Amino acid sequence: MVPRRVRSRAIQGGKDKVRSEAVQRRKGYLYPFGTGPGCGDPRFQPYITCNQQQQQLTFSTHTGCYPITSIDYNNQVIYISDPTISTCSCTQPSKGFGLNWDAPFSFHDDTVFALLDCSPTSSIYRGGNGNNSSFPMCDSQGGSICSLLYSCEAISRLSLPISTCCVYTPVDLGPSFEMDLEKLQCTSYSALYGYNGQESNPQGWNYGIAVKYKFNFDNDYPGLCASCEKSNGVCGFNSDAYKSFACNCPGGLNTTTDCFLGESWSYGAKFLPWKTGT
Repeated sequence: MVPRRVRSRAIQGGKDKVRSEAVQRRKGYLYPFGTGPGCGDPRFQPYITCNQQQQQLTFSTHTGCYPITSIDYNNQVIYISDPTISTCSCTQPSKGFGLNWDAPFSFHDDTVFALLDCSPTSSIYRGGNGNNSSFPMCDSQGGSICSLLYSCEAISRLSLPISTCCVYTPVDLGPSFEMDLEKLQCTSYSALYGYNGQESNPQGWNYGIAVKYKFNFDNDYPGLCASCEKSNGVCGFNSDAYKSFACNCPGGLNTTTDCFLGESWSYGAKFLPWKTGT
């Protein structure tokens, strides 16, 4: 609820904040993500952006920009789509995928990557002693996934031998979370995060990439944000050098605590205590 008697100064860009807040409420985007400047957690803003016209959240890394298909807030998982992923319906060349090493994300354990059409000289076939061995960088249980993928019409018509497929999990991507297909000498890749109860039917798999996120080191939901949301506010941050916490309240007002507006600050001006009555 917004107090009726408040003294504050309007600031440039206030309308944009109100618009971003409205989009965030309407689309159901929750903390730590935001839909515009000053919304959400500042650590996530460089990587999660919102297309105001298309009402679409986008996940950005050094390898490209990817549409976010859904967010599981309870389990802190983001599901993204890479337009260059090969699926049972379509195969296409790709440069790969990677996460920024300093970003607050990691691959979800359910994410499975399958490298397709890899060269026999690829490093994925080399053992630790430099000799060729049987898929030393690949999941030893991934053969069935390769067989099912290569049975899809879009891939089978390429007449690729099954040995050109390698399935491996994110742990093998290394600390940089990098999958450079050119370096690995593979033409394309497929990624999935679930079988949708159809383990033997690749047409029904959930294609895409699932990544996890953390609020902080202990992964505790920030207390300030919890208080802000209980008062019908949207958590954000100020544009100062410290990117200090701000609670965006209905009507475009900001406080450092919550929208019940005890003694707090908005846009550099102090609020008067909220009084009821006339």
